[in-house]
Amino acid sequence: MRGWRLRRRLGAVYGAVAVILLLSAGMIGWSMVRLDDAIHVRSDILAPVQVGTVRLISSLVDQETGVRGYVLEGDARYLDPYTQGRETENELRASLAARVASRPDLQRGLATLEQRVNEWHSDYADPAIAAVRTGGVDAANRLDPTVGKVRFDAVRAAGTALDDAVRAAARQARDNLSDAVRTLVISLVVAAVALVVLLTLIFRALRLWVTRPLETVGADVRQVAAGSLGHAIGPTGPPDIASLARDVELMRLQLIGELETAREARASVEAQAEILRRSNRDLEQFAYVASHDLQEPLRKVASFCQLLSRRYGDQFDERGSQYIHFAVDGAKRMQQLINDLLAFSRVGRSTESFVDVDLTDVVERARATLSIALEGSGGEVTSTGLPTVPGDPVLLTQLFQNLIGNALKFHGEQPPRVRIGAVERPDEWELFCADNGIGIEPEYAEKIFVIFQRLHARDAYEGTGIGLALCRKIVEFHGGLIWLDNTVESGTTFRWTLPKRRTVVLPTDLVPHGNSTEPSPPSLLPQPSPPAQSSPPALPKPGGPS
Repeated sequence: MRGWRLRRRLGAVYGAVAVILLLSAGMIGWSMVRLDDAIHVRSDILAPVQVGTVRLISSLVDQETGVRGYVLEGDARYLDPYTQGRETENELRASLAARVASRPDLQRGLATLEQRVNEWHSDYADPAIAAVRTGGVDAANRLDPTVGKVRFDAVRAAGTALDDAVRAAARQARDNLSDAVRTLVISLVVAAVALVVLLTLIFRALRLWVTRPLETVGADVRQVAAGSLGHAIGPTGPPDIASLARDVELMRLQLIGELETAREARASVEAQAEILRRSNRDLEQFAYVASHDLQEPLRKVASFCQLLSRRYGDQFDERGSQYIHFAVDGAKRMQQLINDLLAFSRVGRSTESFVDVDLTDVVERARATLSIALEGSGGEVTSTGLPTVPGDPVLLTQLFQNLIGNALKFHGEQPPRVRIGAVERPDEWELFCADNGIGIEPEYAEKIFVIFQRLHARDAYEGTGIGLALCRKIVEFHGGLIWLDNTVESGTTFRWTLPKRRTVVLPTDLVPHGNSTEPSPPSLLPQPSPPAQSSPPALPKPGGPS
């Protein structure tokens, strides 16, 4: 049985239980049948036979008494006991014959009694009664009285023998009934003991084959799950549970191998991250130094060109003045480009933590910064339902400032009208900035967010082509997405999302962990996907792209 699987073991146990229960049920049923048969024989057969035998013998005695009185006195009244006894005899003989039909021993006794009664009737009683009726008492005296005595003594002997046989059968039936009751009690006790023993064995078998091995494996698994990966999980119990333990042990070994691989990969990533951090610091320092070193000669070029223009401007012809103007304009555009690149590279680097930012205040600050452009273009900026979100207020102000500034820059013939609003989503806010400007063709929806990509010539609209790329970087730094709404029919509408709670890792989240830094989990969520684009609120007139 040691090599049997759990199903086979339990099948064998349950089979043995079924066999024993069937045997117990059979023994109990057999005992109950014996008990019923003994009760039937004693109550339905022997007790009535015993009573009937006594009544039959009593009726025969009554008949003999009646015959004797009639023979002596000749009075017909003495024949009444004989007549009544004869009727009772016939009834009892028929009843007894029917009841002892299944009992040959009693049937033989009853047949002997009937034979002796018939002989008494034929040899003495009937001739004596007939003689008295025809010849009177004197005629009866001529009969031999010893014949009647002998024949009736034979009847008494046969009746006594039948009564003894019936009593013996009754005693045997009583003994059989006692044996049947005793057998039934023993069967019930044996069945109860067998059931208790079987239940105990089943409990023991389940304990040895199921619960104890599973507890052992479970304890080993919990120990491994608690961090003791070196703790081996040994096979125990039936083959199937032992196979389960071996599978868990194999999983433990595989986890150890994968953990070692992960540790090696983590060490490699940490080393590369440290290299990248050093490289970023060097690049950032280089950017600051390069910007300072580049802007200084640019300022000199612009300043000296302007000095040349003021001091010797009357000596230059038209082309010379144009060359000086080109040089000054190029130096200024180069200086603006350097400043924009520095702003683009600084996104997120100076953010220590996120705070709750009221976007209504952010829009007001952006409007104040662009007040001169608003007054010059006659523009209008309105905002409704703006929420408070976690973020960097400086970067969010720069985001709105760039979007509003683009709307003011790329306006049409009508004064620019900018509408800013928000729609609440389950985990984020979807904001929009819609204007009535010149609009953007759908095929340029991605190109406009690429750094240095411009849709217009520099002489048409000023700028470095970094504004929208900077907007995308700011939005993505906050854990959102920005896109151009292609469903609008006029003007330009930008939509972007901002999470309701912080989903990015900041420098303050990096805590020392060994020789590396790991982010403490500030409920980091996956990047949200852009929702279905919907049309912005209706604007009074078409207008500005970005």
